[in-house]
Amino acid sequence: MKQVRLGVVGLGNIGKFHTSYLLDKKISRCELTAVSDAYAPSLEPFKQHKQLKTFDRSEEMIRSGAIDAIVIATPHYLHTTIGIDALNNGLHVMVEKPISAHKADAERLFAAYKENPKQIFAGMFQLRVEPRYVKIRKLIQSGELGQLVRMNWIITDWYRTEAYYASGGWRATWKGEGGGVLLNQCLHQLDMLQWLCGMPARVRGFCQLGRYHNIEVEDNITTYMEWANGCAGVFISSTGESPGSNRFELHGTRGRLVLENNQLKFTRNDADMIEFSKTSKSGFAKPDIWNVDIPIENAPNPHATLMQNFVDAILDGAPLIAHGTDGLGSVELANVLLYSSLINQTIELPMDSAAWEKKLNQLIAESKHEKKVVQSTADDFTKSFNR
Repeated sequence: MKQVRLGVVGLGNIGKFHTSYLLDKKISRCELTAVSDAYAPSLEPFKQHKQLKTFDRSEEMIRSGAIDAIVIATPHYLHTTIGIDALNNGLHVMVEKPISAHKADAERLFAAYKENPKQIFAGMFQLRVEPRYVKIRKLIQSGELGQLVRMNWIITDWYRTEAYYASGGWRATWKGEGGGVLLNQCLHQLDMLQWLCGMPARVRGFCQLGRYHNIEVEDNITTYMEWANGCAGVFISSTGESPGSNRFELHGTRGRLVLENNQLKFTRNDADMIEFSKTSKSGFAKPDIWNVDIPIENAPNPHATLMQNFVDAILDGAPLIAHGTDGLGSVELANVLLYSSLINQTIELPMDSAAWEKKLNQLIAESKHEKKVVQSTADDFTKSFNR
């Protein structure tokens, strides 16, 4: 194979975004040859491209022989079923976030991959190539920050109107999405949290359902996390606050990192704070500090970077930046923080995936929420990138 024939299933906001740069030939050795969506009007704009085949069922595209690999950009619950179908039919698979709607489904998808290990299985976790997070990870791994002792992330600048939630019947429902701000807006931040800090050992969530919107899932959350080494953290988010904030702080024994307003600042201790405390003869002394502004820039198109890496992995065996199985951590955090709130308990990790699936199925079965779908104006959703 010298060129990857790619198909995209799901032509909502993110699916159309992927098709735009694929059609513009931004990815080398790759051609978009097919698209699929169950909603007929979404297919119409693509019929003008004679090289594209259009399908109203993913099953037909998967079995058409027109593609070597598939990008899954559908509503959450379909990620697992379409992913399994594609893997079992010999296709390479790239899955948009979340890797699955819940942990038990992710485990089913991973089981299908284990049965088809020759296929490339990737996740679209593009923040892993964003320079700001790459630099933070290097500072942690190099020991420059010392041992992590505290994490605080407040990201409440996801403001969404009622029109946003009314724009799709699947949005913000237990049956269609499986959660709210945690699973939808914050998935990439939760991926960064566990990519940088590792998975916590225990969590406690406080989530408000429909606090600001006429929805049945969470749109306002305050959560607590604790790691095995004693590091503690708070993660706060909302889709109802304006103006919102986005401030990420990491405190280590050698200093503090703050990412805010597209600036990364490192206040570095001249000595490890714990060792300094043990050896200082003064009760009020503090380590000397250095204030360092770390230059950062935005990646031009991190989604395209991961897509190119996906193609290179298929053709050359290049290592994946984000393997599909890497998507488990963010899904588990989104699930367990919400589950903890619903049952009003602290939960040890790893979570019981079957317990959350049972609770989620109960929420679906008992749902009495009536949703009215209203066509919304076209907005530039890419403004939500690069957080």
